[in-house]
Order: sequence, then C-alpha cells, then structure tokens
Amino acid sequence: MPADVPATRPSSCLTPRQILEKLVSFPTVSCDSNLPLIDWVEGYLASHDIAAHRHPKPAEPDFKAALFAHVGPEARGGVVLSGHTDVVPVDGQDWTSDPFTLTERDGRLYGRGSTDMKGFDALAIWALVEAKHRGVTTPLQIALSYDEEIGCMGGRDLARAMQGVIPKAKSVIVGEPTMMKAVTGHKGGVNFWVHVHGTSVHSSILHTGVSAIMYGADLIQWANRMNAENAAKTPTGMQALFDPPFTNVHVGVIKGGTAHNITASDCAFGMGFRVIPGESIEDWRARFMEEVKALETRMQAVSSEAWIEVSEMFELPPLVPVEDNAAEALVRRVTGDNGVMQVSYGTEASHFQAEGYDAVVCGPSDIDIAHKPDEYIEISQLDAGEAFMERLLETLA
Repeated sequence: MPADVPATRPSSCLTPRQILEKLVSFPTVSCDSNLPLIDWVEGYLASHDIAAHRHPKPAEPDFKAALFAHVGPEARGGVVLSGHTDVVPVDGQDWTSDPFTLTERDGRLYGRGSTDMKGFDALAIWALVEAKHRGVTTPLQIALSYDEEIGCMGGRDLARAMQGVIPKAKSVIVGEPTMMKAVTGHKGGVNFWVHVHGTSVHSSILHTGVSAIMYGADLIQWANRMNAENAAKTPTGMQALFDPPFTNVHVGVIKGGTAHNITASDCAFGMGFRVIPGESIEDWRARFMEEVKALETRMQAVSSEAWIEVSEMFELPPLVPVEDNAAEALVRRVTGDNGVMQVSYGTEASHFQAEGYDAVVCGPSDIDIAHKPDEYIEISQLDAGEAFMERLLETLA
C-alpha cells in the first residue's frame, strides 16, 4: 500500500474481488433489468459519501438505468472510468459452474461478465471509493451504462446525460478487455433488421409467387460479394492494423417459411456492417438500401404485394485515432505500453469521443474469453487491473 494511503480503511470498503463477486451475482442479461445492480452500486457509493446520479433509460425508465458519479474537486478536466453493466445470455451454453456465482478454479474467476466487463466495473468502483478516502486533486468519475451488448445504445445516452450534471472530464478510459493495452481505434457499425414480405403459392408453381426466403437469399449473397470484394483490396495506412483490415457484412440470425412445398411469405434476418475507419457508415447504408430497392423492384414485377421492410437497429461510430489524445497519453504513462493497437469490435468509447472527450480502450483480460461458456478472468489480470488503478490514483493525487 502506498505511503500516503491511510493505514486504516473503513470496514465497509470492499476489495475489487468482493465487488466483482457481487456484480456477477446480478443476472443482468441485456433482455432483463439491470436495476438491482444499479441499486446496489448506488447504495455502496452512498455508504462512502459518494453521490451517484441515475439516468433511467428513456424508453424503459422502470426497467433499466445508467449511473455516473464524481469524486474530487468540482472542476473540469478529470478522468472517467467507463463500463457497461449488461451481459450476454447463457442460454444453450454448457457451464461447469453457476454462471452467476463467481467461482475460483485454477487461478481463474469464472462467471458471466467476469471478463466482459464486470471485472473492470469492479475495479472502477473500487478506485472511485479509494479516490474518495485518499483524496485526489484531479477529479475521478465513473460511468456505468446499459444495453452495450445490443448496440452500445446505452453508452450514447449516458455520455449525453452526464453533460451539465457533473463537471466535464477530459479523458475517458473504457475498460473493455484488452489485456491492459491501449486501444486507440476500432470499427464503427450499423445493424438492420430485414423483413422480406413475399407471396405464398404451391412450390410446383414457384414462378407465380414470391419466395421471401429465396429473394432474401439474394440479399445475403450480396453481403457475401461485398465481403469478397473488400477482402481483395489492399489495405492502406491505419486500415492495415485491423483484423480483418476491411469492412465486413454479416448475417447471424435468419427465420422464415411455413412448409417445404409452399413459397415463403416471410423471411427475416439481421444484417450488420462493421465499418473500418476511413469509410463512411452513411455510404454503406446507401449502398445497402440501393440493393434492397433493386431487389424489391424485382419482387414486385412478380407480385405488387411483395415488399421489403428495413428497420435500423443501431449505429455506432468508429473510434478514430487522434493526435494529442490525453486519455491515450494517460494510459501509456500508467501502463508503459507504447504499442499501436486497433480492434474490430465496437465499444462505447466512440460515443464519448463524439461528445468531445478524449477516449481510449483499456481493461483487464482478453476479448477472446468473452461471451463463451465458462467465461472467466485470470486472477493475475484482476491484480494487474488493480495495480493500474493504484498507479492512476497516484497520478490523480
């Protein structure tokens, strides 16, 4: 413990592991409420004289909420530790132990969200309480969001809700798992739900009807063509740092049809674009909708009742590397990491960047562990995260 840290701590102070154990116990799957977790965090912070601000989700104010808090001088220019509270489902996964009970085995702590990203959340809560008791001359803030796993929409709401309520910080550290390396750029994205409306006839007279599945397959094949064309390009500059180094289009869920001998009247699927920095989400949206319109025209040449319904689910801007990024400089100073790292997954860092913050992604554990059965965080990684927070507190003091 550093020399300037009080030798005695309030008995109510929890360790990062104890906080993580509590956070994992809340089954905050994105389709469920996160309010019990938010209630607990708000109460725990209050027990240390930290006033938290709750931001209910506008569409579901009695079901989900974000939370943010400030410690230190009432001044601008501080640091935000940002994480999300929701986790992905465990349905259909074969877990060795209860996914919502933190369980230690072989130097690992198993539990849903332990890596993505309640491990960082626990560290952030611990650091905020420590900052309160130790005192800091540069403010420290925490921001906990909802709905990250279904499009980072809660991060956008949270970044906006903080404005004018607490002093605006300069730097945001988003603690997605990066093995405590600084990530300064990631892809953006836009996701659509596509509902192809066809007309049903007996499959023996297929040509007189519009099979929603078969026409929908044409749109999916367009996605395959886009991926092949993009993969064939030679990446340049910053794009070469990504894996893969191009924009990719993906369909992960599809449903439709009634019977094998009936042309499908319905086919619905999600189509998502992970757009590389330097390319425009707007351009990809326009190209997609142009293809949708061309396909719909072909369908309506057979039946005027056929059409395609497209609903945009979410849009996430890319995180773009910038010069003189205070958040990046802070993380590099604390970690000693000077590598250049970009990732293909999206984070809430880009929403904070859009609101005028300097942003960087840095957190414990490995993204490859996230979302899987028997998700875990190495105890050594949780320890590394705690050491990071200790050095950050020393810097802020």
